[in-house]
Amino acid sequence: MKRIISYNVNGIRAAMKKGLVEWMQAAQPDILCLQETKAHKDQVEMDQIEELGYETYWFSAEKKGYSGVAIFTKETPLHVEYGMGVEKYDFEGRVIRADYNGYSVLCVYMPSGSSGDERQAFKMEWLADFQEYINELKKTIPDLIICGDYNICHTAIDIHNPTRNANTSGFLPEEREWVTQFIDSGFIDSFRVFNKEPHNYSWWTYRAGARGKNLGWRIDYHMVSNSLSEKLTRAAILPEAKHSDHCPVLVEIDF
Repeated sequence: MKRIISYNVNGIRAAMKKGLVEWMQAAQPDILCLQETKAHKDQVEMDQIEELGYETYWFSAEKKGYSGVAIFTKETPLHVEYGMGVEKYDFEGRVIRADYNGYSVLCVYMPSGSSGDERQAFKMEWLADFQEYINELKKTIPDLIICGDYNICHTAIDIHNPTRNANTSGFLPEEREWVTQFIDSGFIDSFRVFNKEPHNYSWWTYRAGARGKNLGWRIDYHMVSNSLSEKLTRAAILPEAKHSDHCPVLVEIDF
């Protein structure tokens, strides 16, 4: 059984000050995929994390204090791949992959388009290129777990106010269609296997007490290859963890 958790920590140093390491000790993930680390490894006090038995692999953005992904793992991977081989994305530290015996875990921080048209266009390019990258990868590694902040709500039940947000980045028709097509290309939205209910979110704006009122978005996913469907035993959102404007999401897979 592998317990895999994905968490956009919105700055790992800030999250550690809010008790991230203590939470890790209680949650006991076998593999922890972090997004938006906003740090290089040498800027982080690593002793406590390593004492919990984790090896850590980082792929940080060139720009300080921005983006960045990391995988903390108790089992030594056979191989770690940094980036997806496209300079304009790898410059921003958005993908890291750990290969294990028979499967691979990708930690992905997809771009946000909320700052304006230019970044929205970048996001749409990314989505097309990421799909292509995964199509190629599946030829050699069919069993994939793609964890991370996708920055897209897929369906109306994944967002607290679908009508008002119909033209908002993160819930645009073309973004939602991309998620549909991505799933149709051979993946399972693992959370929805176990929970079909609305009002389950993984991100809340810091404004207007949104988290307390549960006015959120579900933008963090574990997309799992169809070939692993029989091995899924549990998926959940963990909103009680409060080190970020996101909360962790969990999948358990019995290999």
